[in-house]
Amino acid sequence: MQMSEFLHSLTRMSFRPAYGVMFAAALSACGTLPNMTRIEPSDSAPRQPVDLSRVPDAVPRAEPFSKYGNPASYEVGYQRYYVLKDNANYIERGVASWYGTKFHGKRTSSGEPYNMYAMTAAHKTLPLPTYARITNLRNGRTVVVKINDRGPFKDNRLIDLSYAAAVKLGITAEGTGLVEVRALDPGNPEEKRAPGPVTAAPPAGNPSLYLQIGAFSSAENAERMRTRLGNVAHGHVRVVRAEIDRRTVYRVRIGPIAGVDEADRMSRELAQLGLEDARIVID
Repeated sequence: MQMSEFLHSLTRMSFRPAYGVMFAAALSACGTLPNMTRIEPSDSAPRQPVDLSRVPDAVPRAEPFSKYGNPASYEVGYQRYYVLKDNANYIERGVASWYGTKFHGKRTSSGEPYNMYAMTAAHKTLPLPTYARITNLRNGRTVVVKINDRGPFKDNRLIDLSYAAAVKLGITAEGTGLVEVRALDPGNPEEKRAPGPVTAAPPAGNPSLYLQIGAFSSAENAERMRTRLGNVAHGHVRVVRAEIDRRTVYRVRIGPIAGVDEADRMSRELAQLGLEDARIVID
């Protein structure tokens, strides 16, 4: 984001419709996602405890991309998403959520029925299906899932896990978890992929959570943004220099932040200032 774009964005206020209404209108308008059931905001775990200890990980296998759920792009909630052509070298860290009884047995975006007791997941842009290893960055637990659905469409969420996957990763109690998503090659699922934005996940730890507001080519513009954000973030703003494709960029970040709920609250405050592109990053 250039500073001129930032100054222009401050003149706009953010008015967003309710979650469910927004999804219903967008999905019915674009018609590209067959999963028309994912518009309900409430969800839950099964009423009776279920032993999931013997549920096996998904087994990566070569298969063609689904005829459903893989448009070049689609729109949900006034935002357009572009589906990746492949999953090569995909590694990303972010916030995982989960979905359960509300959607159990209903159709996913790929056309398969959702089974909350299977090792599956939903992702906004990876091609369907994609097999991925999910690592909980706090406790080191890992699972392999088959990504066969679209979502989650809530801000600051990277992946939506099935109930079974969430249980095995240990994130159901809090509702969210900090994870690494690493796409797997069905021909060699455990091979080391080419270097991506993140190296191998640690066995366990206490990762730091930040909100990244933007990346600037100019250090001066980044400093101006940092100064403007000082009052909102109570001074917890820093500029991080990085090299990307032999170019120097200056990332403006708020944090570290105590948790996902605090990051969500801060994102809403920033959106009211016109800064709607803040996203969670994990170090």
